[in-house]
Amino acid sequence: MSADPTPGGGAAISIKGVGKEYTTDAGPVRALTPTDLEIKPREFVVLLGPSGCGKTTLLRMLGGLIMPTEGTITIGDRLLYPEGDDRPSGEALGSLGFVFQQSTLMPWRKVWKNIALPLEGKGVGRKERRRRAEELAETMGLTDFLEHLPRALSGGMQQRVAIARALIHRPSILLMDEPFGALDAMTRDRMNSMLQQLWMDTGKTTVLVTHSISEAVFLADRVVLLSQRPGRIQDVVEIDFPRPRSLDIVKSPLFGEIVQHLRSQLGEI
Repeated sequence: MSADPTPGGGAAISIKGVGKEYTTDAGPVRALTPTDLEIKPREFVVLLGPSGCGKTTLLRMLGGLIMPTEGTITIGDRLLYPEGDDRPSGEALGSLGFVFQQSTLMPWRKVWKNIALPLEGKGVGRKERRRRAEELAETMGLTDFLEHLPRALSGGMQQRVAIARALIHRPSILLMDEPFGALDAMTRDRMNSMLQQLWMDTGKTTVLVTHSISEAVFLADRVVLLSQRPGRIQDVVEIDFPRPRSLDIVKSPLFGEIVQHLRSQLGEI
């Protein structure tokens, strides 16, 4: 599957002064302080931080799921929220694929129909939906499971289906909210290796939220570390390990040094 072009000629995602404040019965709660960040086309960026630091809030704002209290988000050359509009731009949303913490598959639909679901709303015919689902199933190692229902799949396989569904409309940007957090350690390692290969093969700009420091260092070009709530960017760490990265890289001294640095920033040591 070839890489899709990223809209615009500059940043894939431009975040300028973006913050979020929630209204509660006890008064306003600031989840994210105004934040600036640019993400380059085909870059793999990981948002890392403690629980409640605003990383998922930021990712959901990037995905058009919640509206920022202030600031602007630009996807390629399109404002996600056009000036004066409280609904996200359909054109900007078309550049985005979103993978949630849970696979959120429809249990009564076969795997190929779950993958192809976003195309139904676009009026794509059944034959083309099936063809594109089969194409993605091959990429994700799901070819033998197209006729299965989700309950027949392991948690890792269900998340593969969810990733394929997020890619079916050929977005240039993939947003992922802790998609492997509920998996056991061995399955999570396999999924991280798969995700790295998918990213290398497709060239999708990818933004991943995680609590796992080692997962962040293994996958990222850059780790963006957020502080305790109200979240702010505390540190940005470049990860220069060559790709593809073997799982054995976690044993290297440099990997350990980066993990230790991030842990100290998080106050874990």
